[in-house]
Amino acid sequence: MPSASFDSCILSVDVGATSIKVGRLDAEGALIGPLQRVATPYPCPPERMVATLAAMIDEAPCEHVGVGFPGDMEDGCVLEPGNLSRIGGIDTAVDAEIDVQWRGFDLQARLREATGRDVRVVNDATLAALGATLGEGRELVFTLGTGFGIALVVDGDRVRVRDVGAEDFVDGETYDESLGEPARARDPRAWMANLRRAARGFVAEFDADIVHFGGGNARHLEPSDVADLASHVVINDAVVTLRGARRLFARDRA
Repeated sequence: MPSASFDSCILSVDVGATSIKVGRLDAEGALIGPLQRVATPYPCPPERMVATLAAMIDEAPCEHVGVGFPGDMEDGCVLEPGNLSRIGGIDTAVDAEIDVQWRGFDLQARLREATGRDVRVVNDATLAALGATLGEGRELVFTLGTGFGIALVVDGDRVRVRDVGAEDFVDGETYDESLGEPARARDPRAWMANLRRAARGFVAEFDADIVHFGGGNARHLEPSDVADLASHVVINDAVVTLRGARRLFARDRA
């Protein structure tokens, strides 16, 4: 760990199936300086991810670290690792041994142990929700990146919902496979049609008043693309997920 004293920043880490983005936030949640981006390592058993993240955390003079993880999480533990259990990324097969290693792995505790920092780990869609939501009504957040995720916030409080990425969606494909970046790159029109279909279904299921789109592929959306949703729609920039880390520590700093 660096010997320099910590400053008042919060380090935000967005772990994706393709890349890991890291940025420093000030007390208001604004980015300080440029983003750092590294490729997600594959194969990716838990300890390799811990080593990768710990090295990035150690370089920053921030005591508080918020991490978004692209799989199902509970209290800092991984319930299901999403695409990180695949041999070489979203288009490759799941490695059964790596998948087993991830399930039940306490990523939050291991990162705290490895870095000595106050690390808090949540699902990446949850981190996006913390960065995007307004705190009023039923807000549904879609994260569009290498895969696909959802999060729900009701009157400012996070509500636990299932990780839908690995669920069956259309034509024998999962939501991740139909709505992730490989599908968009292959056929943008089909990707958009599937996204509209998925969004309509989840808006109805969760009775959403406000819908937020975030993640790297939100940049491919125009308001007219999702104008048929029966909700107010907000299209966020690519760093909204990172800004969510501030709210993981908001009560501590109140």
